[in-house]
Amino acid sequence: MRKAIREIGDKVLGGGSVSMKEILPLSEAKGPDIMDLAAVANRVRDEFNGNKIDLCSLLNAKSGRCSEDCAFCAQSAHYKTEAPAYPLMNADQMVREAKEAQKGKARRFCLISSGRQLNDKEFEVILSGLDRIRKETPFDLDCSLGTLSEERAKSLKKVGVTRYNHNLETAESHFSKVCTTHSFQDRVRTIEVLKQQGFSVCCGGIIGLGESPQQRLELAFSLRQLGIDCIPFNILNPRPGTPLENSDPVPPMEIIKTIALFRLVIPRGTIKIAGGREANLRDLQSLALLSGANGLIVGNYLTTPGRSSEDDLAMVKDIGFNIQ
Repeated sequence: MRKAIREIGDKVLGGGSVSMKEILPLSEAKGPDIMDLAAVANRVRDEFNGNKIDLCSLLNAKSGRCSEDCAFCAQSAHYKTEAPAYPLMNADQMVREAKEAQKGKARRFCLISSGRQLNDKEFEVILSGLDRIRKETPFDLDCSLGTLSEERAKSLKKVGVTRYNHNLETAESHFSKVCTTHSFQDRVRTIEVLKQQGFSVCCGGIIGLGESPQQRLELAFSLRQLGIDCIPFNILNPRPGTPLENSDPVPPMEIIKTIALFRLVIPRGTIKIAGGREANLRDLQSLALLSGANGLIVGNYLTTPGRSSEDDLAMVKDIGFNIQ
């Protein structure tokens, strides 16, 4: 195992790409071998991305009542959960929240709405809010508004949005077990529209949905094939009332190993530790940043709280990262 880790690390550091056949055996790493794997992935991260960390803050601008049946999601109208449900915020509220989020030192601010697609009136409110946030804060703009047409993509670009989030969620071979109201290819089509319009695409997934280690790698290879340059890496934090509420947690060292494998598959770009990191990694969050990751979602998530920005900024400083 040590030899295989070293050989793959040398190949990636030399500018080569790994195949599924080459890297799959590393998913069996245990104990000290995981630390060897993390060290190699950390070197790859440093070689191709430096020691800058990308921080992003989220605002759940419209919550709940979603028509889709994603098994992990507390906002789905198909399940009875305690997640907050509220209509789209007005532009004034969005701007206030963005100004408050500046305390977390994030470079990007992402407006998110529940549901497969906003109606025309809601979309106009989003455009107004984004335009004002661009003018009244230093943030780079991101958003996640479900499926997107070419026309709407162009409208978002006009108000200054440079990145759009649309996660694949899980491997294509596992997707139908997680969601039945839309397909993996539906998500890919939206990503293709975004790329055609010149957006930076933020696209990742969630581990802990019942997928196998090989399917986690399958997701990583799909992201590489799509040319994704920002990958939010979520770990399931089971929500009461959802079909996955009784899922076993992913062990912290398994998470560390998976982050390292993702970095070896995708040497360049941002791997951003996102939802579920506090609940699942606990005291090992800093180790995750030394295993190939170079980004964080700071502040609160969609329906669950994060930890204080002060704690995150202290962690970033302690391990020697510079905030991008």
